[in-house]
Amino acid sequence: MKEDAQAVGERILVLALDRQFARLHQNSLDFVRLITPEKLYAEPRKSPRSIPVYSCGEHILRSAAIIEQTFGGVTASLWDDPFEWTLPETLSTPELVAAYLSEVEETRARAFTLFRSDRDLLKEIALPSGGLQMLCGLLFDTLQRAAHHQGRAFATLRLISDVRLSQI
Repeated sequence: MKEDAQAVGERILVLALDRQFARLHQNSLDFVRLITPEKLYAEPRKSPRSIPVYSCGEHILRSAAIIEQTFGGVTASLWDDPFEWTLPETLSTPELVAAYLSEVEETRARAFTLFRSDRDLLKEIALPSGGLQMLCGLLFDTLQRAAHHQGRAFATLRLISDVRLSQI
């Protein structure tokens, strides 16, 4: 029992990050199950300043792609941008998007099993840019960027419909 408590004590940050990523995944999954196929890639009003405006589905895919790219890099040094296989033409329905989200979550969860203690998060990892970054910084950045796109998806849905997101 003491060993279990000690192990948890050494993984406070790992477990907290794991919960945050899992919650982000569940919110995206709930969102995709709530949205109608017609609204998934419906385009909101264009910005008058020619700023790119993305659909709900595109934001959810960008959120998941950020996570996939990070954890593909962490686990297998595959820093490929998932752009090609996350196109709306490829993932054209909420069901296909949900399946992709589940694949990304499996990759992410597998990576978290590799973090034995919070000390592992202090290790530096080589980035595709050639620089080094502490793993915890990379994970915080990934979580922030993925949550940003998820929030944009929620906001975009409010712009194009009367759907209430209180269920998420």
